[in-house]
Amino acid sequence: MQMNGERIEKVLKKMEEQGIYQLLVTDPASVSYLTGHYEEPWERFWALYLNTNGQHKLVSNKLFSLPEVSGVDILWYADGESGIGMLYPYMEHEKPLGVDGVTMAKFLLEMMERKAASDYTDASEVMKQVRACKDSYEQKKMEEASAINDKAMECFRGLIKEGKTEQEIAEQMLGIYRELGADDYSFAPLVGFGGNAACGHHGPDRTVLKKGDCVLFDVGCKKDGFCSDMTRTFFFGEPDEESRRVYNTVLKAQLAAEAAVKPGVPLSEIDRTARDIITEAGYGPYFTHRLGHFIGYDVHEAGDVSSTSDIVAKPGMIFSIEPGIYLPDKVGVRIEDLVMVTEDGVKLLNHYPKELTVVEGKL
Repeated sequence: MQMNGERIEKVLKKMEEQGIYQLLVTDPASVSYLTGHYEEPWERFWALYLNTNGQHKLVSNKLFSLPEVSGVDILWYADGESGIGMLYPYMEHEKPLGVDGVTMAKFLLEMMERKAASDYTDASEVMKQVRACKDSYEQKKMEEASAINDKAMECFRGLIKEGKTEQEIAEQMLGIYRELGADDYSFAPLVGFGGNAACGHHGPDRTVLKKGDCVLFDVGCKKDGFCSDMTRTFFFGEPDEESRRVYNTVLKAQLAAEAAVKPGVPLSEIDRTARDIITEAGYGPYFTHRLGHFIGYDVHEAGDVSSTSDIVAKPGMIFSIEPGIYLPDKVGVRIEDLVMVTEDGVKLLNHYPKELTVVEGKL
């Protein structure tokens, strides 16, 4: 296994631009992004230390099944020993240390107690900016994961049957994903019937499907370490007039926002494109979340498509476009695709149909 030299160089360049000379990366997905090895450390210290002088170190517990990694020294420690203690001699104690946003407090406190650095700064932007633009390999893998999700959605639609519960449908989803070639969920599936769908992140329960319900599936799988994410809303039986109006408003907003994606466009403007359409239709207060989030190795990566985002679209960025309207105890509609910014516009990673669909499922 070999450190990804090209990605390391990008990180070092960002560090220098931001005046950071040593950086501690503890986010497992970011460590994997740079080393090619993923480890879930739980409570143990697992970190990649980068220094602009080229003296990089990977700190690993002896419990971890880590193959040899070329391009970096591995500092091993056992339970009962301090991983930070192993790293301490190689750190520059008279310089500030950049840490990512997921470094556990107990490790940061230990570094402070040891006076491992002169100061500590939140360096989350370094990895955020480097990971935001996917290279050609990552783009290909993201397309593959989304292609599986498209196929899975058609299977999930077939699970919509009168008398079924949200839980019964959700329990069948992982098996379907694996039959289609996925490795696992990218997140636990969200299944909501009727008024439950108006709760944006409703976890499936024993609610029974009945005629007239909307059926919201927010689902994603993981393939070769890359995540997919898509939402579709169906109707079990003919929807009433307001439900149709809500659905068509969300669809109009979603299509307009996707069409607005291209290099150089502030993500806040893309959010506003969708939000204005929903507000003009009278549903502004019922669109209760940001328009989208970045995705890749993690289903929610740093960076979002929101009214407060300061990010400008660049080629290689992949994020969701998922407007929604949620009328409490009545209906909830969300439509979500993943999009990739190209050199001259946008490429949709999801192709499952989005027009209003009525399912007449019978047992």
